[in-house]
Amino acid sequence: MPAPRGWSHDTEDLPPPPSADDTERPVPRWAMRLAHALPLLLLPACLWRLPFAPHFEMGQVQAGGMPAYWLSIPYVLGLGVLTEVIAVLTIGLVRGEVAPAWIPLIGGRRVRPMAAFLPAVLGGLILAVLFTAVPLGDDRSLTLYGVVDNVGYSSDAWQLPATICVTPIAAWGPITIALAIAYYRRRTGRSSNTAV
Repeated sequence: MPAPRGWSHDTEDLPPPPSADDTERPVPRWAMRLAHALPLLLLPACLWRLPFAPHFEMGQVQAGGMPAYWLSIPYVLGLGVLTEVIAVLTIGLVRGEVAPAWIPLIGGRRVRPMAAFLPAVLGGLILAVLFTAVPLGDDRSLTLYGVVDNVGYSSDAWQLPATICVTPIAAWGPITIALAIAYYRRRTGRSSNTAV
């Protein structure tokens, strides 16, 4: 059977793959690495939460009871998926400067710098408020919205993996803000050295 018109069995005739550098100005290497690492940085917290859906408390000492299954399962799964989706969207701050074609109304158009910068900074600030805490001792922490009681654990064997898995989420807000600033500087030409 003959090949369709314009088609060849030879790989030399295929168009080259899309360039990894699809931005107008070079993306700083640190920003590219950080944006791609963010979903992996948040993955342990998402995986740590999963056993809570079927009411396995992972050694936590809870004062109140767990919510009903019909609420806990979609909440925990939805929170994990939402966390990873938002983290993957952060890659948009270092990749193409054109909205993907599948997005209604703006697909295929260039994204204005402020249209990406402002939501990213606002989101980063909200994440910083939600996840920044300074330990005060006596199982209490200082957060940007007040002093809160820390969750207790039945043993150090449970507390250690919880701390290891959940602590990186505190970096989510600052990382998002740093990527947003790098994006804005790159798009508006306000960076003195974009190839750091």
